[in-house]
Amino acid sequence: MSVKKQPSILQGFKAFLMRGNVVDLAVAVVIGAAFTNIVNAVVKGIINPLVGAIGTQNLDNYSSCLSASCKGTHGIQLMWGSVLGAALTFLITATVVYFLMVLPMSKYLARQEARKKAREGTQEVIEVTELEVLKEIRDALVAQRGSGHDQR
Repeated sequence: MSVKKQPSILQGFKAFLMRGNVVDLAVAVVIGAAFTNIVNAVVKGIINPLVGAIGTQNLDNYSSCLSASCKGTHGIQLMWGSVLGAALTFLITATVVYFLMVLPMSKYLARQEARKKAREGTQEVIEVTELEVLKEIRDALVAQRGSGHDQR
C-alpha cells in the first residue's frame, strides 16, 4: 500500500496566492481605492461648488422634514442631499471606468478576436488550396500511370 502525501497547508496557500487572478484582484483593489480618492476629490472640488452656485456647497445639507419641526436630532429628516452626492459619485465612477477601462478593453478584445478569425480563415483557405493541389497531383500521377501502362 502506498500512501499519497497530501500537500501541506502552506503549499496550498502558496499555490492559491500565485494564481494570476488573486494578484489581479489585489491590484484592482489598490487601484480602486486610489481611484475612489480621485472621484471624491472631483465631487468635492468641482461638482459640489457647481451645486453650491444654486444652493449650498455641501450636499449633505439638503434635506426634507417629514415631521412638524426638525431641529437638531428631533424630527424625521430625509437626507436626500447625501443620497444625491453618493449617486453623483457613483455615476462619475461608472462613467470613468466605462470609458477609460471597459470600452477600450472590449475594443481591444474585439480586434484580437477579428485577427484570430482572419488567421483561421486564411488557414482554411490555405488548407483547401493545398488539398486541391494534392488532388491535382494525384490525378496527374494516375493519368501518367494509366498512359504508361497503355504504351507497354
